Amino acid sequence: MALQSPVRSLVMWFPDWPVTALARDGSAPLDPGRAIAVVERNLVVACSAAARAEGVRRDQRRRDAQARCSGLTVVAADAVRDQRAFAPIVSLIEERAPGVQLVRPGLCALRARGPARYYGGEAEAARMLIEVLRGAGIDEVRVGVADGPFTAEQAAKGGTSAGDPVFVVPAGGAAGFLAPLSVATLQASSSAGWDAGDLVGLLARLGVQTLGGFAVMDPDRVRERFGERGIRLHALAAGQDSQPVQPRTPPPELQREIAFEPPLEIADQVAFAMRLTADDFITGLGAVDLVCTELRVELVGDRGERSDRVWLHPGSFDAAAVVDRVRWQLAEDVGADGAGLGDGGLRSGVALVRISPESVDAASHHAPAIFGGGPEERVHHALSRVQAMLGHRGVLTPAIGGGRWLAERQVLVPWGDRHERDRHAKSADSLAAQRARPWPGSLPDPLPTTVFAEPVPVDVRALGGELIDVDERGSVSAVPAFLNENGRRRAIEAWAGPWPVVERGWDAARTRRAHRFQVVDADGGAWLLVCEGDTWTAEATYD
Repeated sequence: MALQSPVRSLVMWFPDWPVTALARDGSAPLDPGRAIAVVERNLVVACSAAARAEGVRRDQRRRDAQARCSGLTVVAADAVRDQRAFAPIVSLIEERAPGVQLVRPGLCALRARGPARYYGGEAEAARMLIEVLRGAGIDEVRVGVADGPFTAEQAAKGGTSAGDPVFVVPAGGAAGFLAPLSVATLQASSSAGWDAGDLVGLLARLGVQTLGGFAVMDPDRVRERFGERGIRLHALAAGQDSQPVQPRTPPPELQREIAFEPPLEIADQVAFAMRLTADDFITGLGAVDLVCTELRVELVGDRGERSDRVWLHPGSFDAAAVVDRVRWQLAEDVGADGAGLGDGGLRSGVALVRISPESVDAASHHAPAIFGGGPEERVHHALSRVQAMLGHRGVLTPAIGGGRWLAERQVLVPWGDRHERDRHAKSADSLAAQRARPWPGSLPDPLPTTVFAEPVPVDVRALGGELIDVDERGSVSAVPAFLNENGRRRAIEAWAGPWPVVERGWDAARTRRAHRFQVVDADGGAWLLVCEGDTWTAEATYD
């Protein structure tokens, strides 16, 4: 069967896109000017210009890359992060040239004919798209135009430079352009469509090193040896890429926004005006069988100031919950009483509110149970109603944070906030990040079940009645024999410790030095005790 003639294609390549995605990551952006390497399976898959200047290269082992650049920042590859950062770029391109095919994050293709006719030529269309992207902060982009996506991809990667980011292969010139390229190009290309690793290795062993050398081979012999896959790759090497650009279907617009003219000064007015927009937002999600589990609310003031926060939900948002989050954000960021503007992020009236789903889930996962919701759902609805009346922090639930002392690790968070993944809090302030800190001297698991809000005064004595103490070297003055608590004397059957806890040793006024002990009394009670100087207290018990 004869192959179709290649269609003129325009491919846009964003070098080292994983590094660019890191710089555009809203949760924890990195400075692209730093030496950065993105690593997957212990191999470098992308690196910044600064790292490349130090000798870091793609496919380099992580250890070798760090040896070349001592100040290298190593980040694990994240396909979700790359896709999230690339999605708005594709949407921006589609505004100027519809019909974009997303090959992978950092590489996209489109038919060249339409943009070339509209903008007066293929090179002109490519330069226009580059200027649009530069206006959005994307400075590093290369464009290749050729017969078929495969040749256009090679033109973008091999025929361009930072000073000349556009390369156009004339119609009919694909074979000549590809001829000197290595056969390994088939393996590295995203447009080949098949894994070409074994074929590339065999061609190299046969002495065929270039695409031109592969292209002159007899197609019948190639088909006999490699089947349809071999014929496809042979056609690519000959510049006969019959694979058409397959435009994606643009996803539905899920975000909603409402502008206020004149800007609104009162939080209740904003919340009331948001009702229809919130209903439309939830309806739009339902139309594609989705629910919102994490909601981003953006407030824009009349003077351009912004308030941006991601709100979480224990289940999924409905319209009333969306309005509540807008009201709470206004109350917390704009004015504590919600009646007007305060000392928060907005210094003027609210000119625009934008709501968008930060995370979605299939609606089927949140459908009501066939025999009712059960007690957990009733509790959730009851607490949510109370929270709607009292405000975001009107209903609190306990969580475990970071710290050396058990009492300070008990934290109260608003009902519905999944504190383990709270993106609104800075990474250094989130509970998960607090727990991940080293905290030298902290108590390992298993933790005591009963923690006293205030330490309970006790004393620990030896058989002779003298008070036990711990010297600067951590030596115990005698063997603990008795625990006196609230006037009751308990015999100590077993004990372990001491374990030092030192806080702020650099600050003489605020330093704290103590030692922890675990003891078991004759009644089987297990205690966590603290000796600080000549003072003993009970921090917790193991029930």
